[in-house]
Amino acid sequence: MRNPLLCGLVALVLCQGAAFAQETPASAEPVHGVPAAAGDPADEVGAPDDPDAATLEGAKVPLDEIRRFVLVYNAIKQAYVDPVDDQALMRAAIRGLLLDLDPHSAYMERSDAEQFDEQTRGSYDGVGLELQQMPDGSLRIIAPIDDSPADRAGLRSGDRIIAIDGKALRAGEGDVSEPLRGAAGSRVVVKVIRAGVAAPFDVILTRATIRTASVRSRLLEPGYGYIRIASFQASTAEDFVKQLVGLQKNGPLRGLVLDLRSNPGGLLVGAVQIADELLDRGLIVSTRGRKSIGNSRFEATPGDRLQGAPVVVLVDAGSASASEVLAGALHDNHRARVVGSRTFGKGSVQTLLPLDNGDSVKITTARYYTPSGHSIQALGIVPDVLLHPEGGQRRQAPVSEAELPGHLASETGAVEGDNAGEVLPGEAPVAAALAELKRMAAPVAATTATVAPKPTPPKPPKAAAGHP
Repeated sequence: MRNPLLCGLVALVLCQGAAFAQETPASAEPVHGVPAAAGDPADEVGAPDDPDAATLEGAKVPLDEIRRFVLVYNAIKQAYVDPVDDQALMRAAIRGLLLDLDPHSAYMERSDAEQFDEQTRGSYDGVGLELQQMPDGSLRIIAPIDDSPADRAGLRSGDRIIAIDGKALRAGEGDVSEPLRGAAGSRVVVKVIRAGVAAPFDVILTRATIRTASVRSRLLEPGYGYIRIASFQASTAEDFVKQLVGLQKNGPLRGLVLDLRSNPGGLLVGAVQIADELLDRGLIVSTRGRKSIGNSRFEATPGDRLQGAPVVVLVDAGSASASEVLAGALHDNHRARVVGSRTFGKGSVQTLLPLDNGDSVKITTARYYTPSGHSIQALGIVPDVLLHPEGGQRRQAPVSEAELPGHLASETGAVEGDNAGEVLPGEAPVAAALAELKRMAAPVAATTATVAPKPTPPKPPKAAAGHP
């Protein structure tokens, strides 16, 4: 595979604001990513030709703007009603630089970066929610972690938390999700608003140690396998192979349902490696940015662990980022059909820049493209077979990248935001995916009945992605 080292460096992140300060781990977090290069070593501060400008890597920063910043800084220091700490004020200024870029560029304090490291290990104490902080301070639930306290309590994708332990969440209060963390066994009460429910309601959650096994599997019927990937973390690709081998211990599969519903993404390397396990050849994904570090191509290596057996990828509005990479790679290489609802539309790549004080800056540096050259940014992936929630109840509040303030625009000129997908919980979508899989498997079975299959060499074991 090309660019093997870069594969471990590029990360996709879903959530708005301080994504790594959110309540869930990388395995199910928006997360997600590994620190990329900390900057171009060739960057130097040179003597400017213009005495009224400072030059950094050829970009001129007018001194008038610097003077204006210092004027405002001094005014706050001298006249603000309460004293303001220098470090706090400078951090606020840096946040301001990132605020209007896009929803995924953010300043991360040391505690957030340390929490991110913890999240990539897949274990923490909390309630198990993938969250997105909204401009009004409330927390939208992107997805509950499978079998977590939040999942067992019935919290859903699209729900919004407006208060924690009786304290209303307000804009400008930083990481308001922190109270959701705490010692395993302790309780926390969240006030939730839900589309279609007239009044807010309280949900009592008992915190637990969340160990996020991101992959699980079962046989739907003899010969038809099912693998659920909840998110992409360091061990996801390795776990996927183990689950797939287990499903085939009694013989080859006739087909596989790959469930990526409400999978918010994670480490790009996991999605690339899993695509490689199912593809014999072809482009998996490419990224393009202004700097060369943002440009990459990931190609499949020979060997298909399913030996051509058909695949159905199940997605919904909560499928984002790395899960969209995997769905797009299999679809565009004609390796799988996509069933479900339009995906989230998170098509950008973030790079983590560590700072000398332990804090970090997360900056959007590239867009990613499916093998056909399609950017899903703010548009998502449209399924081959469209499904709706059970009972005909359409979700009223859209969950999509296009809904985020300041999101990167679509490159296609298509209308954004009016075509968001729906969240598809329950077993009915799995049954629909299985039915589609059987239709795909029928002609394959008829062909292999008369033509002996060509043996495919097994893929060698893949090394798991490293921690940042």
